[in-house]
Amino acid sequence: MGFAIRFVAVFMLCTMTGAAWAATERVALVLGLGAYQTIEPLDNTRRDARAIARTLEGIGFDVTLSLDATGAELHQLMDDFAFRSETADLALIYFAGHGVEVQGENFLIPVDAEIRSNLDVQRQSISLKQMLASVENARKMRIVILDSCRDNPLGDAIDLAATTPEPSQSTDQATRGGGGLAPARPDRGTLVAFAARDGQVALDGTGENSPYAKALISKMAEPGLEISLMFRQVRDMVLHETNNLQEPHTYGSLTGIPFYLAGAAAGQIDISGIAGQAAWAAIKPDQEDQLLALAKLGDTRSMLGLAYMRLNPNEGRFDPEQAVAFLERASAAGSAEAQFELAKIYERGTGVPVDQARALELYQQSAAQDYADAINDLGFMHYQGGLGLPANPQKALEFFERAADLRHPQALFNFAALIDDGLIETKGPADAADYLYAALRSGSADVLDLLTTRPNMFSPQTRRALQSRLRDVDFYAGAIDGQFGPGTQKAIRLAYGLTD
Repeated sequence: MGFAIRFVAVFMLCTMTGAAWAATERVALVLGLGAYQTIEPLDNTRRDARAIARTLEGIGFDVTLSLDATGAELHQLMDDFAFRSETADLALIYFAGHGVEVQGENFLIPVDAEIRSNLDVQRQSISLKQMLASVENARKMRIVILDSCRDNPLGDAIDLAATTPEPSQSTDQATRGGGGLAPARPDRGTLVAFAARDGQVALDGTGENSPYAKALISKMAEPGLEISLMFRQVRDMVLHETNNLQEPHTYGSLTGIPFYLAGAAAGQIDISGIAGQAAWAAIKPDQEDQLLALAKLGDTRSMLGLAYMRLNPNEGRFDPEQAVAFLERASAAGSAEAQFELAKIYERGTGVPVDQARALELYQQSAAQDYADAINDLGFMHYQGGLGLPANPQKALEFFERAADLRHPQALFNFAALIDDGLIETKGPADAADYLYAALRSGSADVLDLLTTRPNMFSPQTRRALQSRLRDVDFYAGAIDGQFGPGTQKAIRLAYGLTD
């Protein structure tokens, strides 16, 4: 009975409408490395980094700028930025400097590296994987920009012929020897932008800035330009300036949330904080044409945005059938977000006949790609017996744990509550506190509100464990007594990302 009562309370939390989130915050780490001590120095990288930092600050980013960082400094910068990113809506890293591929993995070289072998690169450099880990917990959007695909600076020190190709690479790619980086494969919701397509070499430039940095500076500061289109226009600018010698490329995909880096243009609706359908409807008509062009090229995020536009009943483009067509295309192309949205449409019967079997199939396809919203919803379906599934509370627990481990905000709270109720045999108060802390960091205002106004819904043991967790990250210095007085409340707000 405790399971049912507690779970229903948490279920009500998860279905609240108009849930608030932490105030929008955008953070950036800008790295410019040029004064290399043992390999070829670079002329423009520090100027590029300074100019990018000024541009980002001018459009509202909280920027950390670092020039000529050593290996130890780069590692510390990554650790610090990872912590800051957790309470940011958007986390962005820009790196200008030397980068190389070793055994199918990309490495960014610090200025003090002394490299004589592949192993030296791996030990002394920062990998792209480490950069991605530094931004992976940002709440909405993650971007890593590498202006670092210049000629291989290491000469014979790197035996590229000995590198092992990844399954998707040809032997020619793995042994090319001419520089460039390997293709990136970031997680969903993360975009990696290369100054040049994998295997190609970017130009340092003969002017004040590199061609890629100049294009970024121009387009980042353009108000009202949706972020996917921004990177597309950066590509076109660089191709034009370099006479098609350098083609920037992006890997991965952002979420279906539209975003203007420089905010809305004059007379345009500010889409920050607006739900998906209404936000996409605010996109200017000329940009819709560009999204249509990208959709024709197979860009699933553009298909998703076009579908959202046509699902908004308050907009002149309302066309559920066409929205379904876009979502079907994106789903068939493997978009987990499109599969999830299409599942909801078949479940409700919006523009299509209700088809519970098809809806369940799409939820399961999306969940198989670790799409947390789909996994969380399947947890409720298994608990309640929805879409023809038999009620199976134990199976529901497995889905909630999986969604929580993917940092789904409500699932984090749900699973903490289930642990606190003693329903997860392998976990105890310290685990519940870890999930509650992660829920705060993820930006759920519902969790902030409950821990502020109703902390006694959790056991004294879990409350003490949460105080210990807050003390571990220097948010709290008071007694570990389970009493959520002013000191604990302040610590909870700091964990959420509020400083007032």
